[in-house]
Amino acid sequence: MPDTTLFAYLAYVTISVGLTVWVGRTLHKNGRAFLVDVFHERGDLADSVNHLLVVGFYLVNFGYMSLALKLATRVGNATEAVEALSYKVGLVLVVLGGMHFFNLFVFSRIRSHKRLVEAPRPLPPDLRLPGLGGGTTTAG
Repeated sequence: MPDTTLFAYLAYVTISVGLTVWVGRTLHKNGRAFLVDVFHERGDLADSVNHLLVVGFYLVNFGYMSLALKLATRVGNATEAVEALSYKVGLVLVVLGGMHFFNLFVFSRIRSHKRLVEAPRPLPPDLRLPGLGGGTTTAG
């Protein structure tokens, strides 16, 4: 009789690696334009950071997948294997989504800070409103 736990492990690794590579490639391809904007139109710097982010993304996700590989109990049948597999893959998807939103948060903060620094300084007021410390007013 084939070992159902081994099949669950193989399916988990196959699905998790496939999802991680797909998300990593998508982030790498679509993140470049955003990073070019963040790094002041410096494509070389944006490409380097983009590559480093993808490498870190793979390291964290593959490390997590390795740590989460072991099942708490042996699975005895196909139903238990599917249940264990869905739980494990679900955790990988939550980690992938969490990392994606964390990266978006960090880069949106960098981008908003960049826009704040580059924004033109406010102009001094042209006139003073009556009654606000600049002139005299008389109450009716």
